[in-house]
Amino acid sequence: MINKAIFLDRDGTLIKDRGYICRFKEVEIFSFSVEAIKKLNENRYRVIVITNQSSIARGICSEDQILGIHREITAYFKYRGAIIDRFYYSPYLEDAKIENFRKKHDSRKPAPGMILQAEKDFKINLKKSFMIGDSSRDIIAGKKAGCQTVLVLTGNGKMACQELKRQNLKPDFIAENLLDAVEKISYSTKDKS
Repeated sequence: MINKAIFLDRDGTLIKDRGYICRFKEVEIFSFSVEAIKKLNENRYRVIVITNQSSIARGICSEDQILGIHREITAYFKYRGAIIDRFYYSPYLEDAKIENFRKKHDSRKPAPGMILQAEKDFKINLKKSFMIGDSSRDIIAGKKAGCQTVLVLTGNGKMACQELKRQNLKPDFIAENLLDAVEKISYSTKDKS
């Protein structure tokens, strides 16, 4: 049974951050992402995407559109031999336009709710797991959940470096991109397995 996971942010980490996107045709997958996911599969990690999707709360995209994008991304990777186990998303925002989603919710990063839900769903050992993302929210959520963390410099990563310094927080690793992050994780855990 696989009991360790790589939790991935979506925009700026797995795919390019293109603002609020509601259709798969707007998705631009980084050229290195398929290889990175394949390596995680080979190293027996669950691959779980953890993403804030306030576009739903803002009334920009529907929940069905976001679910559709996630199905299409999963299929895109699967067709290329790379398995994403699940997408978790948080549609909530305190000042949401859509009333149903107007609340402070523990699933919205930097809260660790989505990671903790995945821990229950997949019986994940969080101490053996990593959160990879391009924002301070990703790193904080990972740390709160008890994961090791990797900040990638794609997306908002360079800006997040400065934010984390101001908050006196450090990710366990800093990587150029998702593939570099996977290689750093692989190297750091080589002696422990």
